[in-house]
Amino acid sequence: MNASVRTRFAPSPTGFLHVGGARTALFCWLEARAREGAFVLRIEDTDRERSTGESVQAIIDGMTWLGLDWDEGPVYQSDRQQRYREIADQLIEKGLAYPCYCSRERIEKLREDQMAQGIKPRYDGHCRDLQQAPEGIEPVIRFRNPDSGFVEFDDRVRGRIRVENSEMDDLVILRTDQTPTYNFAVVVDDLDMEISLVIRGDDHINNTPRQINIYRALDTAPPEFAHVPMILGPDGARLSKRHGAISVMAWREQGYLPQALVNYLVRLGWSHGDQEVFSREEMIRLFSLEEVNRKPSAFNIEKLNWLNQHYLRNLPMDALEPEIEWHFKAQGLDVQAGPSLDDLRAVQGDRVENLVELVRQSRPFYADLEGYDEKAAKKHLRPVAGPVLVDLARRLEQLSQWQPEALEGAVAECMEACQVGMGKVGGPLRVALMGQANSPSIDRTLWLMGREKTLARLEQALAFIAEREALAQSGS
Repeated sequence: MNASVRTRFAPSPTGFLHVGGARTALFCWLEARAREGAFVLRIEDTDRERSTGESVQAIIDGMTWLGLDWDEGPVYQSDRQQRYREIADQLIEKGLAYPCYCSRERIEKLREDQMAQGIKPRYDGHCRDLQQAPEGIEPVIRFRNPDSGFVEFDDRVRGRIRVENSEMDDLVILRTDQTPTYNFAVVVDDLDMEISLVIRGDDHINNTPRQINIYRALDTAPPEFAHVPMILGPDGARLSKRHGAISVMAWREQGYLPQALVNYLVRLGWSHGDQEVFSREEMIRLFSLEEVNRKPSAFNIEKLNWLNQHYLRNLPMDALEPEIEWHFKAQGLDVQAGPSLDDLRAVQGDRVENLVELVRQSRPFYADLEGYDEKAAKKHLRPVAGPVLVDLARRLEQLSQWQPEALEGAVAECMEACQVGMGKVGGPLRVALMGQANSPSIDRTLWLMGREKTLARLEQALAFIAEREALAQSGS
């Protein structure tokens, strides 16, 4: 493994893994895999009030489901508190960090005054050269940002970025409880983990110059940076729950395949010609940060649905089966109680966009009917349909082969013998078999249902028709 190429995904466990975080993780993973490097998972859990074990598990579950395996980790920042204090002490000893005793009230008043004067709010360095520490006050530790000069770096997505040091103030690196702030902890972590490429959202661009100054203070070179644009909703607003900013695992619950979601995420802001469908191997071979668009990408549920249906139809069955079985279990069905999953996909694959729909529409093949759709039964399971269903049942029972061609022939013979059109056979038959008037083609529906269930349901429908007729004659 080439240790010189090391990426990391470093989520905060304060919520679920959503599509924005998953895309960042995917880009990091692709860069590591393409260059035979290492992909590190780091959990940035220093926010003690908001970080939860449930969120950590949600992140791990989401990445595992997407197939974004990591080479090292998960590493938890909460296990590294002593290391952050050690590095802060080094900076203090070199005169590059200092304790700040300013009260919250003073900082807020300073900010208010600066904003009233039209000045960018910033710490004024009040404690930089403090000669005597006040008693009874726990200080924060601030980094002494350079007063002059500039920070310049080449972002692999956005190009060259330059920021004057005069635009930055002395940021807090340790809070009063000695826990690190984000900008300090990530520098220490990335140094210790030898991260060579930091890929993250472009909302972190303003943090990068501050972090580079800390690298310089520690006499080390910073990694490369790549800031990817945010994902917007189709209306141009920041992606929210109403657009799809839900947990990655919620996408699974809604019937999406991990292969489809990964394929969709890689295309959010990156392209390779007009190609839309990429295997995992093609993504690794073709992906390049330099080809990531600088502009935000819009989330398009129709394209995701199209991709999901494509993978549902075309994935090898050994890759598809675990997901279908997961959904069968979620809907309380036994996958062994009906047709094979190969046969099911062959019939239903073009009729549904996701696995929730697939299982829901296929329920009658695997479970007893819970009744008939009232409107469909009223229209199709009438006394006039009885003789037709009796004739069809007799023909189906005598078939030597239960295959679509033979089944189609039996239906055609029934229509000819009873002198009725397809509507007079297909409608009652669909309701008898499926409980409602919607189903795949008649021959495919019969084929999937199987001889035993088909004959039993025809008998059940005939009993329903007879009962309905009896009630009508009695005037009830």
